[in-house]
Amino acid sequence: MFGPHFYHQKVRKCVAAFGSLFTNLYILRKDATGNVISTIRVPLAYAPRDKYIERIQGIQDIQRDTAVALKLPRMSFEITSYIYDDTRQLQKLNKTFHNNTIDDNGSKKDVVTRSVPYNITFSLTVYAKAQDDALQVVEQILPFFSPQYTLTMKPFDEYDDILEDIPITLQGVSYLADFEGPMEQRSVLQYVLDFEMKTAFYGPIDAGKSVIQKSIVNYDVNDDDSDEFAFSVEYTPKFFSLTPSDPGFQGYNTTYIGDSDL
Repeated sequence: MFGPHFYHQKVRKCVAAFGSLFTNLYILRKDATGNVISTIRVPLAYAPRDKYIERIQGIQDIQRDTAVALKLPRMSFEITSYIYDDTRQLQKLNKTFHNNTIDDNGSKKDVVTRSVPYNITFSLTVYAKAQDDALQVVEQILPFFSPQYTLTMKPFDEYDDILEDIPITLQGVSYLADFEGPMEQRSVLQYVLDFEMKTAFYGPIDAGKSVIQKSIVNYDVNDDDSDEFAFSVEYTPKFFSLTPSDPGFQGYNTTYIGDSDL
């Protein structure tokens, strides 16, 4: 219906990039004198928040069960929504070009014909049975979002030199505590951090498209109906002879044909 099959794995890349921000968080346990007695890395998983709450609530004694002690503190995150962002929508004919890997002289380009901006919202939840454990995790996150943090992603596996900046905004932090039943049996502290990731989804890649290599503009300084032109100007894009790192890569080579002093 919509053309050839394509799959840029954009959502998977966004999930992996978001999760990588929180994979190296630790909490320290100290004795009464302030000496560190243990360092615990906080595990992270992509899973619904309700999944962990249900598992934890199924334990009869969360304070004594050693299996649960290994699971808390921990974190999980999930995608909560996809929202179209019309404020970032580019002109419909906007295209992304890349040199065709087979064509050496640059006369052909690989073209991505469309991109659609979307905001993906994530919910990151910190679980802990001790308030200080949860606060240690949250405090290691908040200073890096003021309220935005930007990471760079490669949207296409085929082209390593095409990069996309992805802003991630912390929208809010909420605190939840589950104290149903006796305090010694049910005590799950939760901090929920809501994030918004601004990204874009791209359409299929049209490989090997021919590009305009020359443009000729004819100038007629005479106010008559003759078919003769006073002079012509030929424009040739410089990217056929330069690399992207060269000065003037985006410019044109200009050749005058005829009397350009008229």
